[in-house]
Amino acid sequence: MPNDLQKKMFREMEQKAIFRQAQEWAFDYADGVQERNVFPTPEAIADLERFVEELPPSTGNAEAIIKQLQQYGSPASVAQTGGRYFGFVNGGVIPAALAARWLSDFWDQNTALYVISPIAAKLEEVSEAWLRELFGLPENTVAGFVSGSSLAIFCGLAAARYRILQNLGWDINKKGFSGAPRVRVVAGRQAHGTVVKAIALLGFGIDNIEWVDVDDQGRIIPSAVPELDAGTLLILQAGNVSSGAFDPFDAICEKANKARAWVHIDGAFGLWAAASKRLEHLTKGMAKADSFSVDGHKTLNAPYDSGIVLCRDKEALTHALHASGSYIAYSENRDGMLYTPEMSRRARAVELWAALKYLGQEGVDALVYGLHQRAVQVARELAAEGFQILNDVVFNQVLVACDSDAITAETMRHMQASGECWAGGANWQGKTVIRISVCSWATTEADITRSVRAFVAAREKAVHDLRRA
Repeated sequence: MPNDLQKKMFREMEQKAIFRQAQEWAFDYADGVQERNVFPTPEAIADLERFVEELPPSTGNAEAIIKQLQQYGSPASVAQTGGRYFGFVNGGVIPAALAARWLSDFWDQNTALYVISPIAAKLEEVSEAWLRELFGLPENTVAGFVSGSSLAIFCGLAAARYRILQNLGWDINKKGFSGAPRVRVVAGRQAHGTVVKAIALLGFGIDNIEWVDVDDQGRIIPSAVPELDAGTLLILQAGNVSSGAFDPFDAICEKANKARAWVHIDGAFGLWAAASKRLEHLTKGMAKADSFSVDGHKTLNAPYDSGIVLCRDKEALTHALHASGSYIAYSENRDGMLYTPEMSRRARAVELWAALKYLGQEGVDALVYGLHQRAVQVARELAAEGFQILNDVVFNQVLVACDSDAITAETMRHMQASGECWAGGANWQGKTVIRISVCSWATTEADITRSVRAFVAAREKAVHDLRRA
């Protein structure tokens, strides 16, 4: 017989009242997200203290829990699914993909093995093929579906470590690093922090990185790349996190291929340029690399928790991430855990598949190029208002500055506090800047113009404040 707790939860599943209530509030949120404060108000932030309590000693009330989230959680959320959030390269969300996630959350699938979830395995297989086609990658390219590009970078570099050392006669899985041949790691001076983190986690050592000089846009200078060899891991970048610039892949990959070096391309948001006919020139030669990392939840606007590692060397990826156990039932079909560090993980490929199927080739192209158009618009309109644009807007990133670092910093503070839009700060070549990342399908021309007005108003307040000081 079911115990009291089981009876209670069976009843909640049968009656579905909490799900209907959650749906109603979710729809309310969606209906109002375009006009809500982009960043929470101070009052909403203060109300988060209501969540601070001792762990309840007994079972709670589901309706009250959902109500608490609605009443105090919703107001403290950032309106990333609206059209005026430009921070941290965070994408919006495609409705069809969000609906697919809702449905698959009820399925609650574990994607470790085909026998655990045939549907998840099949959608991973299909998505893998579609991604190869969109990015123009060779047929032997395989994909692993992870939480984000941070983990995707880790997987790509793990595959590189395995293959490079294997080619040098060393099995890293069995022997470890003690006595192993040296692996050279070469990267541009503006490599993303997640690349550095993966290098540290994999034991290469940050101090051992051979840094390559970059130009004024953050691109690796091809002539500055050192001589490469079969013991080298070269890391390139598709989309500088500040300027949006792309390394010149064609010439550098050609040099690396001749030396039999491994090339990994960090393309968290920029790799998607390959899927746009009007932007694919930015990724020319990309397919000559060995592994790639990219996010579905950035440029593609899939729901969060959608990273992808792509690798042309299936054996290197699967051997680097291999797990074993007498109970593991591998099959002749796709077993997802072979391509990721995790065993148990949610079926994140469901919403990725839904996003790709909904958009199709033309839709992906339109989405990616549309982000670029809005970035060009914001740069043009801000420049017309006297702001400095410090980068070549080749993709979706815009670097903005005022007449002094102090004015820039105060302008950003007032802009963020306005609730009209939100963008973050950075340091670009020793200068304080505001970094605008246009990443949401929901951003319209009107959103850009409205945001520019917010920038102008924020600058006026900044100048006034600094004069009084």
